[in-house]
Amino acid sequence: MKKGIAILIVLVLTTYVLSFAQDHAVRGFVKDKGGAPIPGVSIKIKDSRIGVSTGQNGEYVINAPGNSVLIFTAIGFSTQEIALKNRTALNVSMEEAVQGLTEVVVIGYGTAQKKDVTGAISSIKATRLENENPQSVADILKGNIAGLNVSLSTSAKGGGDLLVRGKTTLSAGTSPLIVLDGVIYNGQLSDINPNDIESVDVLKDASSLAVFGAKAATGVVAVTTKKGKGDTPTITVNTNIGMAQLAQNMRPYSPEGFLTWRADVMRSGATTPGYLYNDPRSLPAGVTMDQWYNGQSGDPVNLWLGRLGLLANEQSNYLAGKTVDWYDAIFRTGLRQDHTLSMSGKKNEISYYMSLGYQKNENLIEGGQFSTVRSRINLEGQAAKFLTVGMNVQYAQRNEGAIEADWSQLTSLSPYGDMYNADGSLRKIPTDDNGLNARNPFLNMTYNDKMDVQNTLFASLYGKAKLPFGIMYQLNFSPGVDNYRTFNHDSALNPNVAIQGGVVTRAQETRYNWQVDNLLKWSKTIADIHNIDVTFLANGEKYQTWWTQASNQGFVPDDGLGYHNVSSGIKPTVNSEDKVYTGDALMARVNYSLKQRYNLTLSVRRDGYSVFGINSKRANFPAAAVAWNFTEESFMKSLSWLNYGKLRLSYGINGNRDLRNPDNGTVDPYAALTQLTVGKYQTVNGSGAASDVNTVVINSRMGNSDLKWEETTSFNAGLDFSVLKERLSGSIDVYRKKTTDLLVKPSLTSVTGYSSVYSNLAQVNNKGFELSLNSKNLTEGNVTWNSSLVFSLNRNKIIKLATTANEPGNGWFIGQDVDVIWDYKVLGVWQESEVAEANKFNKSIKPGDFKLQDVDGNYIYDDNDKQFLGYKNPRFTWALRNEFNIYKRFDFSFQLLSNWGQYKEYNQAKNQPGSVGFARQTSYVIPYWTPENPVNDYARLNSGTSGTSFSVYRKNSFIRLNSVALAYTLPENFMSKLRVKGAKVYVNVNNAAVYTTDWNYWDPENNGPTPRYYTLGLNVSL
Repeated sequence: MKKGIAILIVLVLTTYVLSFAQDHAVRGFVKDKGGAPIPGVSIKIKDSRIGVSTGQNGEYVINAPGNSVLIFTAIGFSTQEIALKNRTALNVSMEEAVQGLTEVVVIGYGTAQKKDVTGAISSIKATRLENENPQSVADILKGNIAGLNVSLSTSAKGGGDLLVRGKTTLSAGTSPLIVLDGVIYNGQLSDINPNDIESVDVLKDASSLAVFGAKAATGVVAVTTKKGKGDTPTITVNTNIGMAQLAQNMRPYSPEGFLTWRADVMRSGATTPGYLYNDPRSLPAGVTMDQWYNGQSGDPVNLWLGRLGLLANEQSNYLAGKTVDWYDAIFRTGLRQDHTLSMSGKKNEISYYMSLGYQKNENLIEGGQFSTVRSRINLEGQAAKFLTVGMNVQYAQRNEGAIEADWSQLTSLSPYGDMYNADGSLRKIPTDDNGLNARNPFLNMTYNDKMDVQNTLFASLYGKAKLPFGIMYQLNFSPGVDNYRTFNHDSALNPNVAIQGGVVTRAQETRYNWQVDNLLKWSKTIADIHNIDVTFLANGEKYQTWWTQASNQGFVPDDGLGYHNVSSGIKPTVNSEDKVYTGDALMARVNYSLKQRYNLTLSVRRDGYSVFGINSKRANFPAAAVAWNFTEESFMKSLSWLNYGKLRLSYGINGNRDLRNPDNGTVDPYAALTQLTVGKYQTVNGSGAASDVNTVVINSRMGNSDLKWEETTSFNAGLDFSVLKERLSGSIDVYRKKTTDLLVKPSLTSVTGYSSVYSNLAQVNNKGFELSLNSKNLTEGNVTWNSSLVFSLNRNKIIKLATTANEPGNGWFIGQDVDVIWDYKVLGVWQESEVAEANKFNKSIKPGDFKLQDVDGNYIYDDNDKQFLGYKNPRFTWALRNEFNIYKRFDFSFQLLSNWGQYKEYNQAKNQPGSVGFARQTSYVIPYWTPENPVNDYARLNSGTSGTSFSVYRKNSFIRLNSVALAYTLPENFMSKLRVKGAKVYVNVNNAAVYTTDWNYWDPENNGPTPRYYTLGLNVSL
């Protein structure tokens, strides 16, 4: 009996245990504390490799033993471990991590959690902006990173120049270093598909930058692309169409306004009666036709048109009522499209992400367009327990060969001119005025041909091996190959091409570069309170280009084959230029943390670079940083309003080796050397035959064996914080930078035999302030609302130049900003009541000319009267973003950008076109002074120069509504029936509006037409 009872108990216990050990399906939803589903959450069974991820609606299904523990992890949320306890349904609510402190950021040759970072690093997740359809990396960064300025690009290609923490150089490159998936990237940002980007980190202070040594003084932008995740493959389609339209109109005069304006042009400064330029059919009261004829005879209308300067065909077109609207012919609505197909996933030991994208953008200028095909493969696999291998490969083809209409001709074109000749061909000069610079704006795009195609391949091949004692070895090999084809054909059919038979140039260039990174990493936690992370780097690199150009002209029998048959011309030329430079580096960094409260980072890097002088090939770049998480202290726990606080201090040295050839903007690898110049001259040999003789002479630039890096020493202090139950978080940074050994090219006395030499002779100091704020305004209910604000200001000062003297020709003054404006101060416009005072200058100044301040009162304008009037760079910048989620379905956001306090040239206010004169062209509709309209901020038509050369400056401060976006997420239950994980429809407007106070020309950031973009898109996950 006892034996039977024992057997029964064993069977019951076995059944009970098996019921827990047996796998069964567990279902549930993962949401945030507001009830919104969280897609992409990783759910794994503890101590196993089994895992799944949530779908678009936060739902998951996993087969797990009843006694297992599930681990829920997601970026931006605190990790949770939950014992299953034999449940088959488990819903989880995840808490957001404080200020995203668990988020991983790039720190250079590695990553770290935000809470452990000691330097000034700002980050932006690309998914946050997906409803705004960013077209480039620059669009992702614009207005989202304090201390980073992104310029406005109006081309069909888009993008924009990046500037981190102000200008610290006079002649070297200012663009930040680009790091793509952990390796240095030498290609163009336009080759990186924004849809492939996971996040972008911007490294700003010396400690963060020092691991990149000689390349980092201008900042680092680290781009991280997407990796495979989730146990099932996910196919994503992001497709959109849009259009580009003029954001604002800056029209020239209408035909009627043109005649009125030309009449005022002829009156301006003239001694003849003003009524001579009135239409004889509507003369002023009291003026007779005899007076108007003024001794002339003939048809009065023809005579009037002649007085206004209209030529024969203009007069004929006026009488026939025929006009040309050049403005509407040049500008158009440009169509845009952008499509990306991607697939990603993770299965056992292999993760993958691959994408293919196509983009084609038409500009708002007739003929302008840009297209690109971009593809990517990110693959990583565990080859063995100790070895992981992977590759990130990117290929792109860009086509930039479109020829735009020449919109700059707008003010040279008469509305009464002719676009076409009688035979239908384009008219070279619409008014047949051979003395004018005007040309038909459609000549080049109609007759000429251009190929500008670039094929680029960039890869990062890597292996990670686990060595004994917890050491990790990583090898990165990063090759890049760029092939450029730039072919141009100036056709003989183009009436603007003076060379008979046409001209062709055909240039091809191959650029090859590689980098090898050998990394040793070691991490150790001692006694649960000491965390040590050590990184060693040995790096080598090589960059080489091969450029060849062939050109010809005078093609026989004709140039119909364009650049496809270069040999048939009569004047061939050939040219080539090959360049190579190499570099290497050693780096060591240690991160130490005590109790996750006190953090220390020490690093040093030694760089070598072939470009610099034989005596200065290498330099050292050390840095140190400390951070204190003071809210981890026991005495801070009583402050319930303070959730998180960290103080940061850093100091270090960075370099700038980016020495560019000012003629073509490319790296000059031989800047330190004295070079030879090869030429030819023609001679006649004894038999009378002509021949070419090669010559070799010493170049005009002297070598410098001591040429070296620009060196920036900087200090940064920062505070990261989160308060009021995480409702408000942000960071504050102040910094000071000193850049010495600036590269300049001073002129030399002719007795040396050289005209210039590259030297390290100047110094510029920088200081600045940055503020980033994030607020959660509404967190519960049917509407949530988040805001973010970034604010930056930067001041620089030239401390030293090549000599003790200023260099006004370059606009450089010791003690002043690099971009200071030094010119005459415009006090207003000379009025008719001030003629006697104006005559004291003895410069034929007339009423309506600009009045310049005579500082020394000697009635002579010279450099002693010039003043520092302001700055071309903004005094401060800010950006404000607001994001709303409405009823879990609608996402709405908008962003404001502002540059404030800067000045810009506005010489249009002078109403002085130069030597051609207004009497032979038209103008934008801009105010001008007349005796009847004596304004004080615009000069008369054809105004004088007050006896000297000067520029007019106006403030171009602005606030821009940079983006407005609305998205709708389709219901999950409906999508699931279609076997679709999720779908979203979005619309957005970029550059929606701009506000300025004093600027009334084209866009305040751009001296020409600026586009506004409208986009409609669909994002679907399968």
